[in-house]
Amino acid sequence: MSNSMNETDQPRISANQASAATPSKAAAKKAAARKRPVKKAAPKKAAAKKAASKKAGAKKAPRKAAARKPAAKPASVLIVGAGFAGLGMAIRLKKAGIEDFVILERGEDVGGTWRDNTYPGAACDIPSNLYSFSFAPNPNWSRSYSGGAEILDYVHYLVSAFGLRKHIRFQHNVTALDFDTRRGLWTAELEGREPLRARAAVMAQGPLSNASFPDIEGVEDFQGKKIHSARWDHDYDFTGKRVAVIGTGASAVQIVPELVEKVVRLKVFQRTPAWVIPRPDFRTPDWNKTLFRALPASQKAVREALFWTHETMAMAVIWNSPLTRLAERLARRHLRRQVKDDWMRRQLTPDFRIGCKRVLVSNDYYPALQKDNAQLITWPIAKLSENGIRTADGVEHELDCVVFATGFDVPKSGTPFPVRGRAGRELGEEWARGAQAYKSINVAGYPNLFFLFGPNSGPGHNSALVYMEAQLDYALRGMQRLLDDNLKLMDVKPAVQARHNKQLQKRLARTNWNSGCKSWYLTEDGFNATMFPGFATQYRAQMATFEDRDYEWVALKA
Repeated sequence: MSNSMNETDQPRISANQASAATPSKAAAKKAAARKRPVKKAAPKKAAAKKAASKKAGAKKAPRKAAARKPAAKPASVLIVGAGFAGLGMAIRLKKAGIEDFVILERGEDVGGTWRDNTYPGAACDIPSNLYSFSFAPNPNWSRSYSGGAEILDYVHYLVSAFGLRKHIRFQHNVTALDFDTRRGLWTAELEGREPLRARAAVMAQGPLSNASFPDIEGVEDFQGKKIHSARWDHDYDFTGKRVAVIGTGASAVQIVPELVEKVVRLKVFQRTPAWVIPRPDFRTPDWNKTLFRALPASQKAVREALFWTHETMAMAVIWNSPLTRLAERLARRHLRRQVKDDWMRRQLTPDFRIGCKRVLVSNDYYPALQKDNAQLITWPIAKLSENGIRTADGVEHELDCVVFATGFDVPKSGTPFPVRGRAGRELGEEWARGAQAYKSINVAGYPNLFFLFGPNSGPGHNSALVYMEAQLDYALRGMQRLLDDNLKLMDVKPAVQARHNKQLQKRLARTNWNSGCKSWYLTEDGFNATMFPGFATQYRAQMATFEDRDYEWVALKA
């Protein structure tokens, strides 16, 4: 996998888009105004001060203990995470003329989920021309649905094109965020490093950043190889091995077709079947790339067409409508065409409404399950033993390797590390029964803190980056007001947040996500803190309005 693009593969940016990497004159003037000039001491006063210091030094020997190093000047913004969200926020800040920001990345490279998920077959289920930033289009996508390595190359391109490398501090693992109400500063506690402070903080670590083995009895007892899909071991040789894949979600449907070609025996353990629809994937011809490079408006038109196509899917997967039945018929037809065995089709047919769980996109998952060396197992897993997996029917499946395609620790409640706001309040405790925010961005009691991919910002039908761009613009408006007006804090009013979430949950109650199935969208008691109950156009409209009256504003004392 290449970590950078060569000249022919590098996305090109038009003159208008290139300006995004360079602050405008007005923005630069505004940024310069924030910097306080340093006054030089008058020559006579400086000489007198030097003489007094020398005299004092003759009377008193210097102390052996070194004085404590003064704390560094707070940055304007701290960004946690160098994936799409964190880098997108950094690009927006630079375009606005805000240069004194720091990106804290716990890993050794950028990329977030696309850096971590390098399993065989890793790809995006949104077309590449839509799963990319509108302000940095890539005319050279090799396929309509690009693989993970190519998406990671695009992320590296963003870092290079917008000059972000100097702002990133790698291997800086944030262990806590604390807000100092008196000074209006966030402090990031770092593992093995000095803390860093800033006027504002951005949580951009993403919802798919943490993964762990599932809570299955005997996981530690298994003596064979264990691999999580998000922590792939590329040194392990699958050739001739007896392998199990636990899970049949978005990662599994990409892994299974790859592994079945290598192993001697593949057993896929399914708890719940998913709705699967075909993927209209094809290789991008050279003339198409040439057209996009020569006429950027043509690529923009394709992106718009893809956006509106996906937007219509909301009527099928978010709410129960005639389009829902049409989508289910499409999925059943796809299943009938690819799976001829009646019993296997029955095992692979969901008993819940389409959209209740994530809809999967694949052309080769069903054929892979029907290979001579593949077996679909629907008996529940009782436990893992030393030699393999024991199912509820009493059968022990002897294995050399178990692949856990069991998803991520999505923070529907709690936080990845302690976040402490005003009056000692702790966000993880407040979110214990389900995360809540205002417009998915701000949380009452935690001033100057901005969430990207925060509560109820998840799309079920369109590109996550469409939603993200709306969040970036909204967060930037808040940060600009905070910095330009030299404010100590901006904090969303509790009543405003409560009213917003009451309306959200009322709308969510009528969606397919809340129609009765269990999914990673919901908490254990059925609270939906993940998805946005509407069209992407509605989400963008919500984020386009920034009302000062929704916030408490406190100025810094002179």
